[in-house]
Amino acid sequence: MKSCPYCAHVNREGVLFCEECGHPFSGKPVLITSQLMQDEFDNVQGRLTWGTARFDPSSKLVIHIRDVAEPMLLEPTEETLLGRSDDPAQPLVGLDLSPYGAAEHGVSRRHAAIRRGEDTLTLVDLGSTNGTHLNGQRLIPNQPRVLRDGDEIRLGKLIFHIFFK
Repeated sequence: MKSCPYCAHVNREGVLFCEECGHPFSGKPVLITSQLMQDEFDNVQGRLTWGTARFDPSSKLVIHIRDVAEPMLLEPTEETLLGRSDDPAQPLVGLDLSPYGAAEHGVSRRHAAIRRGEDTLTLVDLGSTNGTHLNGQRLIPNQPRVLRDGDEIRLGKLIFHIFFK
C-alpha cells in the first residue's frame, strides 16, 4: 500500500497517481502486469462498458450522489453550472450541491459545467481548485469531455453518477 503525500489516501501498490486526488507519485513504480487478480480484472471489465452518449432533446439527467438516498432529476440547459452557493436565495449555479456537503468536499462555487449540444452532453472543468474527474480521469480545465449514460463524476471529493432518462 502506498499513501499519497498530498491527501494521505492509501492506494494500491503500483499506481502512478493517487486514486483519490490524482496527485502523481514520484519515483519509479513497480508494475506486475502478469498477475492481475480476478477482482481487479472484473473491475477493469466493468469500466470498459460504455453507456450511450446520445442525449435526446426530451431527455433528463438522473443524478445519484454517493451516500444520498434520493436521486435528483435535472433538465440541463445550454450550459448548466455545477457548484455551490453561499446564499440559497440567490443561487449562482444551475445545480447547487451545497445541501450535499459541497464546501466540505472541496467543490468550488463555479466548479464545472454541463453543456448541451445537439444530441450530446459535455462536461467542462471551469478551472476549479480541487479538480473535476470523469470516470477517474482528471479533466484539463476548459476542455470539454463527452458524457455517457452511467458516468461517474467527481467534483473535489463529491462523487455522483449520472444516468440518462
